[in-house]
Amino acid sequence: MDVDKLIAELNAEIAKIKGTIACLEQLRGSSSAATNGSRRGRKSMGAQERQQVSLRMRKYWASRRKTQR
Repeated sequence: MDVDKLIAELNAEIAKIKGTIACLEQLRGSSSAATNGSRRGRKSMGAQERQQVSLRMRKYWASRRKTQR
C-alpha cells in the first residue's frame, strides 16, 4: 500500500468536500432573506381590513365624483 498515494487521494477528497461546503454556504447565504421573515410582493389583507379599505375607497370616489361636476 502506497502511503503517499493514499494521502494524495484523501487530500483530493478533502478539497472536494470543502468546495461542496463552500457552495452550500453560499446558497444558504443567498436565501437568508427568505428565511428571516422578509417577504416580497403584496401582503395579504384580512376581511376586516378589506372592508375598511372598501369603505375608504367609496368615500374617496364619491368625493371625486362631486368635484368633477
